[in-house]
Parts: sequence; C-alpha cells; structure tokens
Amino acid sequence: MLRISELKLPLDHAPEALPAAIARRLGVDPTELVRWSVWKRAHDARKKAAILKVYIVDAEVKGEAAVLKRLAGDPHIRPTPDTAYRHVAAAPPALPRRPVVVGAGPCGLFAGLVLAEMGFRPIILDRGKVVRERTRDTWGLWRRSELNPESNVQFGEGGAGTFSDGKLYSQIKDPRFLGRKVLTEFVAAGAPPEILTEAHPHIGTFRLVTMVESLRARIETLGGEYRFQHRVTGVELSPAGDGARRLRGLHLHTGEFLEADQVVLAVGHSARDTFEMLHGHGVHIEAKPFSIGFRIEHPQSWIDRALFGPCAGHPDLGAAAYSLSHHAANGRTVYSFCMCPGGTVVAATSEPGRVVTNGMSQYSRNERNANSGFVVGITPADYPDGHPLAGIELQRRLESAAYVAGGGGYHAPGQTVGDFLAGRASTALGEVVPSYRPGVRPTDLAPLMPDYVIEAMREALPVFGRRIPRYDDPEALLTGVETRTSSPLRITRGADFQSLNVRGLFPAGEGAGYAGGILSAGVDGIKVAEAVARAIVGQAAAA
Repeated sequence: MLRISELKLPLDHAPEALPAAIARRLGVDPTELVRWSVWKRAHDARKKAAILKVYIVDAEVKGEAAVLKRLAGDPHIRPTPDTAYRHVAAAPPALPRRPVVVGAGPCGLFAGLVLAEMGFRPIILDRGKVVRERTRDTWGLWRRSELNPESNVQFGEGGAGTFSDGKLYSQIKDPRFLGRKVLTEFVAAGAPPEILTEAHPHIGTFRLVTMVESLRARIETLGGEYRFQHRVTGVELSPAGDGARRLRGLHLHTGEFLEADQVVLAVGHSARDTFEMLHGHGVHIEAKPFSIGFRIEHPQSWIDRALFGPCAGHPDLGAAAYSLSHHAANGRTVYSFCMCPGGTVVAATSEPGRVVTNGMSQYSRNERNANSGFVVGITPADYPDGHPLAGIELQRRLESAAYVAGGGGYHAPGQTVGDFLAGRASTALGEVVPSYRPGVRPTDLAPLMPDYVIEAMREALPVFGRRIPRYDDPEALLTGVETRTSSPLRITRGADFQSLNVRGLFPAGEGAGYAGGILSAGVDGIKVAEAVARAIVGQAAAA
C-alpha cells in the first residue's frame, strides 16, 4: 500500500470527495483505487473562514510499483510502513523469579502487559488502590477536603493520567510505532476507535477507568498478578563483580520481603518518599529541569471563537485547544502545558498541607471552561542547592505556601489576570467562574513564585493575548500552584535500560525522567519490558 500525507479537503466535504482526492493525488483513474483507509486526520484552522481537514491515508492501487516510481519525487507519497508490534523474546520454561513492576500507571501498565504477553507472569505492585476505589478517594478530596495520601490523583491504579484530559499524542521519536501498540491496546480495552485516526486523540477520565480495569483483567488472564496497597519501603542490594551492585529484592510497608532480580520502577513523578529511599540506598539520581506556574482558565467559548472563528461549534471540530510558548527577555520560557478543552482544574496534591493544581477533561470536553498550565521552565541551577532531590524541596515549599494562601482545607489561591498584571491582590473573582474544588480564595499569587517566574509570566500574557484574543482578558482566572509538570529528577539508566549503578533495577516512565504523558509513558513501559525480557533470557542462556 501507499501512504499519502498532506491531503487537504474542505471542512464539510462530501464522503466521496476523499477517495476522489486520493486518486487525483496519485494520478490514477478512480477505478484503479482498490481500497483505502484513513491513518490520521487533523484540521488546519490557520484560515478561520476556510478551515480544512488534513488527512494521511493508506491506499492500495493497481500497478502500485509503477505509481510509486512515477511519484518518487513527491515527499508526501511513500510505501506504507509496517506498524505491527512483535515481541522480542519469550519466557524460558522455568523462571527462577518473576519480574516485578512497581507502579500501575501507564508505564507500569504497558510494562506489565508486554511482559505478560511474553509469558513472564509479572508481579505488579502499587501503593494505591484499584481504580474505582481510588476514584472515590479522589472525589473525597474534591468534595469534602479529605486527602488520602496513598489514594489520590497521583497514586493508585491508572496513575496520574487517569485524572487528566487523557491525551494520547506525543512528540517522541517512535520509529517502531510503539505508540500504535499503545493505542491499539486501548481500543481493545474499550477506547473509541477514532483514537487510532485522530491526530490529537484523547479519552477522558471516565473512559480511562474502564479501560484500566479491562487491561488489568487481561494481564491477570495472561498470568500476571496485581498487589494493591503494597508500598515499597526499601531495596535489598548486594555487591556485583563489576563494581556496581545488584538488586536482590524489595522491602514492603507490610513487612514482607519480595525477592526479585528484575524490577521495573514505574512509580510516577510524585513518589517523593520512594525517591528519598532510593537516594538513601545510593541509587544514582540526578536533578533535572521541570516547570512551575499556575493554571489559567477562560470560558471555552472564548477559545473556540478565537481559534475557529465562524466555524466555532462545528461538530467535527469540537472544543478548541491551543499550544503557546514565549521566550521572555529574562531568558525564561513561558508556555502552555497540558491544555484541557472543556475541562476543570482539579486538586492534585498527594501530601497533607499542600495545594497542587492540574487539569482534567471528560471525553465530551463539554464543561464551561478551558484550562491549561501557564508555566515557566526552571533548571537545577534554580533549586535551593545542588542536592539531587532539591527540586522536590522546591516543589514542597511552593505547594505549602499555596495551601496557606488558599486559607487551608485544600482551597487554592486564585487571582484574575487583570489584577495579576496590575500587581494587586484580587479581593473578588470576575466573569470566569473557577472550576477548582474544594474552592478558590482570591489573593495575590505573585509571592508564591520566584520573581523571575512572575516577571516572565507578566511579559508573556499580552503576547499570548495577541495570538489568541482575550487570552489576557482581565476576567481570566489564574489558580495556583502547578508544580507537578514532570519529575524534578532522573533515575539515570544506561543503554540496557538498567540503573547506572544497580543491576536489575530498570527506571521507567515519568517518575524516572523518561516520559511525559500517557502515550510516551506507555511506550517507555514497552521498551523497558523488552529490556527486562532480554536480561532474563540472557541469564537463562548463560546458566
């Protein structure tokens, strides 16, 4: 088959226009088109009065080799690549010890799934609860200001991505099409089939819950085993012949010791006590950049009109999303993060006495407001000291200050954009009704962030307002603080995906600093599972 990209048609084109356009692009008679399918679909809204649909399609035509030779100079016509996933190994008949996966978020989920498919019967540990119990605990914080430190937005089956927009796209390089494996498994678990063809697919929280349950059942059917409410409190290490150390097992908060030769560490970006424990055992960890800031909310109708013009509300377009970035005069980069069309700002803390914000949307994206992170990049040079965990110290300081500024009870501090730009505290909120629960307290957000962050934000807001009209509207709302954009550290690994100084420990996903979002975390989980499988098979062959 041939893959054709950059095939553009009017927003309201007739169904028969697409095969006609395929034949026209290939320079063949429509009768020579044997079959075709859409690989990806997006829209081009640069001209708001004439929005286009943009397709990537796969087509089979008669005389394909001749057509491809004739169009060899066209960069948008190539042979369709093979996107099938193939396992790299199979479990040996006798496993001395089963591999262990720590964490049941997207990374741990796909590490566990691929290991199970290869016959390794992984044990999956998670400190939190099964997804439905976790959902009830999370609503307890949002509705009653009751935090469960072990079962919340950050901890539990499904990981932090469960309470998000459920975005399933990434800019990672993916020459093996592992992202397709992730999306295909999601569809098999109940996700809408269009996530396979939409350029910017999303699922939403409610659908993610049932999908996570379905994938868990499949892993268990394949011989995998889940153990919820099992928090890792220590690692057992022994000297290795190459000067490093070797993993021998895990100590659990239940008092149990679980022998393990291979452990996938997929704990997520908020497992601060786990990071402290690993550092205490001498596991190599280094600080890395991340971003801090606030959540910004606008009525979704403002964003739709700004980006889609007269086509706003068109059923094929849905709620408009944006991506913005500005390099400020002080050298800082300000950008939108985790944009949630038609969504809500949610309480995302995992520690008592701290306030953290995040964004969430359902599949319908039909809530009143749009929200996104409005954040500034920082580096280890900005942290309190040179300690590998100094980024965590900074996060905690900002989150504690936000809790105090919000007045306690996990209320969040908020400020209108007009007051923020004018440098005055908000005493009341305006047209934009905050979606954050338990609630928002008007105040001054500037003292909650370093001066260089506030300076860069105040410069960026009018710039963004010129790109998206009303983005810097005085009535728009800022809510603080956003500190969990990514992990502030990296548990560095080598080419074999193992820790630099602990053999058998496989750092993975967002918490280890190797992913950012559901799709990239799932892809990293697959890669690490393959590395674990190779290590086990290699050991078995050596024995």
